Amino acid sequence: MTKNLCILGSTGSIGTQTLDVVRKLGIKVSALTAATDVDTIEAQIREFKPELAVMYDENAAKDLRSRIADTATKVKSGMEGLMEAAVIENADTVLNSVVGMVGLKPTLAAINAGKNIALANKETLVTGGKLVMDAVAKNNVNMYPVDSEHSAIFQCLQGMNDKRELKKIILTASGGPFFGKTSEELRNVTVEQALNHPNWSMGRKITIDSATMMNKGLEVIEAKWLFDVDVDNIEVVVHRESIIHSMVEFADNSVIAQLGAADMRIPIQYAITYPCRLPSPVRELSLTDIGSLTFAKPDFDTFVCLSQCIRAIKQGELAPVAANGANEAAVELFLSRKIGFLQIGELVRGAVDSVSRNTITSVSDILDADKAAREFVFSHA
Repeated sequence: MTKNLCILGSTGSIGTQTLDVVRKLGIKVSALTAATDVDTIEAQIREFKPELAVMYDENAAKDLRSRIADTATKVKSGMEGLMEAAVIENADTVLNSVVGMVGLKPTLAAINAGKNIALANKETLVTGGKLVMDAVAKNNVNMYPVDSEHSAIFQCLQGMNDKRELKKIILTASGGPFFGKTSEELRNVTVEQALNHPNWSMGRKITIDSATMMNKGLEVIEAKWLFDVDVDNIEVVVHRESIIHSMVEFADNSVIAQLGAADMRIPIQYAITYPCRLPSPVRELSLTDIGSLTFAKPDFDTFVCLSQCIRAIKQGELAPVAANGANEAAVELFLSRKIGFLQIGELVRGAVDSVSRNTITSVSDILDADKAAREFVFSHA
């Protein structure tokens, strides 16, 4: 169980919910980081008294330094600050909930410093899966998934005696706000409609990813690396109620599922208290109140991002990097109302098509491919 925690991305949805759990369990916090939200992190610093706080934006860091001059917390900035937080001496676990490619290098730094990782940053494994998992094995550290789906799979696998017992991973998806819609119906979708998720409260980028089902494609890639399974043994099932968070099927065709309220504090708490089960701030699940659970196949033709992620991980190496980078850039353009909703998937497909070299030997290869994918999007939007 975690005794001392560093939180990368403490002001976002996952970060603030992590602090709900930390507050209840009395876990020490050594470092907090954010991008630009000075108001929120100032309040967090005054409550949790970390040794280090990092603002990715330099101007935000200057503002924070002046605001908390009366505290003992040091303030750093930029990637250098994130890296310092990731390896801070006192923390035994680093929870990474930053959004985007910025999460990759701090994760690797933390692993190489011998820290356990509670991972909520999809891009770490989507883009650097082999490098990251090799580093986890080399440094003999643990990686605990924070995503509700991967946490569910991790929980369902507890007690498995032999890897050969696992037959299939069944990854559930809410389907987002546009389940059942056709491409034609999605052609004029607005930003506001795409941000209206039926079940979960998330950041803007991740909510758009849910609407396009890109998030589920990224989760397929993550599951491949986290659980060392072939992508053909990962099935995506749309489950609108978001009560079953994922399932595993074993060699005897028995299926085990993890259920719970749609509240991220359950997987967050399990990641930072594993292997313990402790009382949580989450409400109990009442199946009789829910009444029924439904399941459906995803529409791979309409939700192009999902099919392109699966295509990319089958292609391997730099193709998932291209898919992820293109999506980040395209979502940014959509949120800025510069492209339409369906163009996100079209640009992701085009970026995967454009991958010319497909070998990863270092983080630099990943960052170069990510940059190329973003440039592709901005030049073709």
